Amino acid sequence: MPINASAVGADIGPYEHHITTRQCLAYAAALGETAAIHFDDARPGGIVAVPAMVVALEWPPSRDLRETPGFGATDAERLRVVHAEQDTLFHAPIRPGDHLRAAGRLVSVERIKPGAKTVSKLTLTTAAGDAVATSYSTAIHRGVEVDGGDRVEETAPPWPEGEAAADWSETAVPVARELPHVYTECADIWSPIHTERAVALAAGLPDIIAHGTSTWALAAKEIVAARLGGDPGRLARLAGRFTGMVIPGTTITIRHAAALGGARFEVLAADGSKAISRGRAAFA
Repeated sequence: MPINASAVGADIGPYEHHITTRQCLAYAAALGETAAIHFDDARPGGIVAVPAMVVALEWPPSRDLRETPGFGATDAERLRVVHAEQDTLFHAPIRPGDHLRAAGRLVSVERIKPGAKTVSKLTLTTAAGDAVATSYSTAIHRGVEVDGGDRVEETAPPWPEGEAAADWSETAVPVARELPHVYTECADIWSPIHTERAVALAAGLPDIIAHGTSTWALAAKEIVAARLGGDPGRLARLAGRFTGMVIPGTTITIRHAAALGGARFEVLAADGSKAISRGRAAFA
């Protein structure tokens, strides 16, 4: 059953989120992020959430957009979806006590060689309507057709032109065997291919795989520490394509270099393949 191009423009939400200290600390802990600004709630001024925690708050509309009337695809076909790209603009920090609202809108459906490509625009705002984060989340539905011509309502803002400098730095980061289990519970983002090996093998995967957003978040952690002096408030945007698998229990390599307005980055899996490619970060 194809995905309907006519579903572009479908909205879902808002979903209410009352941000707690426990939630912020848990997400930070999943990434091994123990910097005081994220992990010491007794510090003057309290803590701010790890910027990448926006993906946990976006998950309900991202998940449920595929269930909206008119989207198309069968239950079995919806299981073939893979998160292909995450591009997030950070407008304001998230703190315990915030009351936030997450909403989603399907902004693009296109036919590509592997199947159907969809883009969801996910917004996170305060109760007063002030912007906190805006994400463009790309998914590929493998082997699924599109009914109707390609339809693109909106795309992510363009990046400034310019090549990366030659000062590439890299850091080896061990990915614990249990990370997908911890991340699943701390981010409340669940798919059994990340935690249940029998399901992963049945899906044709070599093993359970790390969430793409956990690898993306680990890259953000490294970039903030190495290029922003540990100040998460200076991270204005982060994007990357999920082009390979990270097997838990292996070591990834995060590479980054200065670029116009920020940095470029990539994440290499243990076998040298690119788990995240075409990574970009913009700094405030």
